[in-house]
Amino acid sequence: MKIKINKGLDLKLKGDLSNFTPETTIVPDTCAMTPDDFPGFVPKPAVKEGEHVAVGAPLLFDKNHPDIKLTAPCAGVVSKIARGERRKILYVEITRDGVDDYKDFDTSRPLISLLAESGLFANFRRRPYDVIPDPDVRPRDIFVTAIDSAPLAMPLQAMLGTDAPQALKTAAEALTTLTDGKIYISHNSTWTLGPIPGCEMVEVAGKHPSGNPGVQIAHIAPINKGDNVWTLDIIAMYKIGRLLTTGQFDPEEIVAVTGPEVERPYVVKTIAGAAVASLLAGRLAKADHHIRVISGNVLTGVAVDPSVGLLHFPFLHISVIAEGDDKAEFMGWASISPDKMSASRSLPLHLLHKSFAPDARILGGRRAMIMSGEYDKVLPMDILAEYLIKAIIS
Repeated sequence: MKIKINKGLDLKLKGDLSNFTPETTIVPDTCAMTPDDFPGFVPKPAVKEGEHVAVGAPLLFDKNHPDIKLTAPCAGVVSKIARGERRKILYVEITRDGVDDYKDFDTSRPLISLLAESGLFANFRRRPYDVIPDPDVRPRDIFVTAIDSAPLAMPLQAMLGTDAPQALKTAAEALTTLTDGKIYISHNSTWTLGPIPGCEMVEVAGKHPSGNPGVQIAHIAPINKGDNVWTLDIIAMYKIGRLLTTGQFDPEEIVAVTGPEVERPYVVKTIAGAAVASLLAGRLAKADHHIRVISGNVLTGVAVDPSVGLLHFPFLHISVIAEGDDKAEFMGWASISPDKMSASRSLPLHLLHKSFAPDARILGGRRAMIMSGEYDKVLPMDILAEYLIKAIIS
């Protein structure tokens, strides 16, 4: 099956991976698991401070579904269970102690139970609502995306190991037992691993947001009232195959570090929940202005403190841009500077086809939303976007 997304917008930003340095490995001294990265997960601690944990050992469990757990991405001592207001659990931090032991899982147990115990079930999302699904409700279909069309993102296939063909085949055989429908794998024209047995391969072409699961679902098999479908990315599917093959949870992550404030964009092999400071040390461009470090892409990522922030789920990307709080620009947002990016042909940068170096300024203020149709130009779904946004705001 082939589909083409006719609407969308690709942001051409500076700091991409066209000339990145060879992959390097950084194993930080500390890592952490943040429950807020997993919507719908109501955390309760499964460990105490000072306790040693192996890779894959449970750190937190879901209050509503105690079988669903978030597990340790590194082995070491639980050094901190950070809490916020009303004792909300912010993260569980582990300090590595040099003993890299792994928890062994019984792969003969029921698949849902195995995935929940290993922490991989938390990678699934239910549509609608984009939350961790109820393990007791079978999905109509399962959608796997092998595309990341977000700005400066690295191709997901490049993040898979050399054993990917066998691991994905093993995972597909297992996932078919979770649904009475189909498993769809969406990929683009650069996919080289061929068809995966038991899955329907869908080649997707088009601009961002062609890599978003919701857009893919809307074009492949739309959700109707009462339907329940699950989504995950190809990285999570690969890890499921690895778990079934080795009996151990694989905590490794391949992370793209990009953006105009990175001296030379690079790819790093690390672990989930790594401290951002350890991944950026000595690699940022020298600057006398403030920067914003984003765990994720510039559109949907989470801003983190570069000194104490963490790599957040889905652990695939770090973007570094200027904060912009030190700029005093002539005419402000109304400037027609050639450094400004716009989808309209009214600004010079659009005509020059140059890459854009964004900063974190909003370049506007709080005001009434004008029904201009701008959203409709780039949204490849048959919905009234402006009315939906107004409803969400209200």
